[in-house]
Amino acid sequence: MSGHDIDPSLYRDRDAVEIRRALLSVSDKTDLLVLAEALAGAGVEMVSTGSTASTIREAGFAVTDVSAVTQFPESLDGRVKTLHPAVHAGILADLRLESHEDQLRDLGIEPFQLVVVNLYPFVETVASGAATPTVIENIDIGGPALVRAAAKNHANVAIAVSPASYPQILKAITLGGTTLAQRQRLAGEAFAHTAAYDTAVAAYFAANVGIKAPAADTAESSETGDAQPDFDATLTVSADLQHTLRYGENSHQRAAIYATPGAAGIAQATQLHGKEMSYNNYVDADAAVRAAFDFSDPAVAIIKHANPCGIAVGGLLEADPIADAHARAHACDPVSAFGGVIAANRTVTKAMAETVKDIFTEVVVAPAFEPEALEILTAKKNIRLLTLPEGFSLADQEIKQISGGLLLQDSDRFTGFSSGGWRLVSGDEADAETRADLEFAWVASRAVKSNGILLAHQGASVGVGMGQVNRVDSCHLAVQRAGARAAGSVAASDAFFPFADGLQVLLDAGVRAVVQPGGSIRDDEVVAAAQAAGVTMYFTGERHFFH
Repeated sequence: MSGHDIDPSLYRDRDAVEIRRALLSVSDKTDLLVLAEALAGAGVEMVSTGSTASTIREAGFAVTDVSAVTQFPESLDGRVKTLHPAVHAGILADLRLESHEDQLRDLGIEPFQLVVVNLYPFVETVASGAATPTVIENIDIGGPALVRAAAKNHANVAIAVSPASYPQILKAITLGGTTLAQRQRLAGEAFAHTAAYDTAVAAYFAANVGIKAPAADTAESSETGDAQPDFDATLTVSADLQHTLRYGENSHQRAAIYATPGAAGIAQATQLHGKEMSYNNYVDADAAVRAAFDFSDPAVAIIKHANPCGIAVGGLLEADPIADAHARAHACDPVSAFGGVIAANRTVTKAMAETVKDIFTEVVVAPAFEPEALEILTAKKNIRLLTLPEGFSLADQEIKQISGGLLLQDSDRFTGFSSGGWRLVSGDEADAETRADLEFAWVASRAVKSNGILLAHQGASVGVGMGQVNRVDSCHLAVQRAGARAAGSVAASDAFFPFADGLQVLLDAGVRAVVQPGGSIRDDEVVAAAQAAGVTMYFTGERHFFH
């Protein structure tokens, strides 16, 4: 046997463990005194550190300073307190083993049966914008060591890392001790807690210190010829369980929502009204805010099955631009918008609420709602109303799970978008109105699942063809949904036309201008078709696939 192997026959059975001695060291003092009162009432010796000990003592409960246990003062501005054998031996002793019990007795160390620790508020400190020295001081060292030690020795010690765990500890005190099953669950939560904490610290260093993977010997080039950026050598993903969902994408699938610490996205949105959010609601709401927030002007996106039924920007000269944006987005495809998800990048106004209330809608998500808008919409029992968190932002990178691993990429964003680099390949330069529509269509097309074609007029989509396995069918679908509105509209294609046949569908429908990436080996044929029709066409040099 190695030095870490122990003959299983030496272990003594142990289930219920009476709490006689507890170590408490918490940054979050929520319900600390409720727990301290129960421990004191049960005759439990409390050992504590710094401000935790002061809080307990000031409330009138007896507490032993950890320095009295270690016979060593808290030092280095509190950096060294609990890192001592007198503490860790009392936590790590496996009292199922007679030899461990004998060693503790010889060392004069009393064991702990409960450790209550929550860590320095690192994530909150980073989110506050604190300077680097302050952030570094909020990297907990002793705390994670205590948590991991207690969790490892869950056969003998219960570990609580959050005030949310206190009720079960209080109940265990009244029942005479913690059970093995209970300690196992708490240990699992503890290891997840320290893993998330370390992930947050690693993410901070990666973002602020630039810890990256070593560059490859031969960097591959992107389609534009630029070298690919370095990525972190290890990708660690951590998120906190918010709650379980009724089911997943389908009723036979289990599902839950987790939130990334420090993020401010749809997972952190506040639900003001309506039924519980479903898995599909979250997926569509995320797609909707992503589409709406691609625009700096007031914009509304209506999403169904992660695809847009309509996207529009509000007329800035309108009395209520966001209400105008919603009305025109809805007009794109009213049939598909039935049961859809609506996102606005501005406060939902009373006027917008008046147009929404008569349309069956699953979710409305926005930065805020006017009081009158809330009054109107909350009259509908089931509609879900969500407000985005303060500081809402779209993620800079996206992760997609595949079998056996993960894919990571930069998010496809329109930050600082300009059409100044577009190349005119057919027809006359667009006038200001047409160019504005082309810019709108190009930005909106990013939200369309590939292959994607979007027709637009006056800052609103009028026909969308999405998710087809060939671009010709997407063109037919966009034209079919637009109907008579196709004539005089502009078109955006998320990727190049491999043949002229797809473009010809748009030209035959009366589209007056087109924007597309270009780059097909048959670009000459496609350009020739546009020139023959006298239609303006621009190449952007970039595509916007969305799978």
